[in-house]
Amino acid sequence: MQQSENQPADIEIALWQYSKNESDWNRWMQSLSSDERDRAATYRFERDRASFIAGRFLLRQLLSLQTVISPSKVPLSPDRHGKLRLEGRDRPQFSLANADGLVAVAVASGCDHVGIDCERADAEIEEAAVDSYCSADERRWLAELPASERARAAIALWTLKESHLKALGVGLREDPRNVAFSWKDGIPVMVEGGDLDRRWHHRLVESGSQHVVALAACSQSGLPGISTRLFQDDSIPSE
Repeated sequence: MQQSENQPADIEIALWQYSKNESDWNRWMQSLSSDERDRAATYRFERDRASFIAGRFLLRQLLSLQTVISPSKVPLSPDRHGKLRLEGRDRPQFSLANADGLVAVAVASGCDHVGIDCERADAEIEEAAVDSYCSADERRWLAELPASERARAAIALWTLKESHLKALGVGLREDPRNVAFSWKDGIPVMVEGGDLDRRWHHRLVESGSQHVVALAACSQSGLPGISTRLFQDDSIPSE
């Protein structure tokens, strides 16, 4: 959805530490499209199947509230790069991320682009991997940090870059080293060609779990209003 110059930008972030009970997965499947249910059945490992089902369930629940369409009927379709979009005009921008027991969804109004990513805070990143996605300045910054902070900072950089590339809809087809970050008053700021692009806003989001969550948004009217909530599965049948 393209942004009007006078339209305020708002982003709702929902974080969900979903159940690992298979009976819950089967219940969530009822809110998925038939194609999504077929795709869920193709996953070999239960962990991956649960992550996919939970992600699409949460996404459809949130978009259903925005569009007043039944969750299973929300018209989602991939673009030529595989990024999910809502069919029709004047639809909200959104982004979905999954990481080992956590689903994160961002739904934005009044933004040109939005992306979200999450990773386990204790994920191990080899030095060669850091070299493959960090710029020279970022590698120097990491090297100057105390050893106890370096691993989490490396994950924070990765989630910031991934959220930005997801917002653009290009993913890792773009070299993540081309999306570099510095820090201003403790806030991540993208550096592009030596100049700061003021339309883009990046934040690390408190997750309430052992995950690092990053948000990227492009807004012409300044920093969007950002609200974060922990999602509760209200579809659980009452006893």
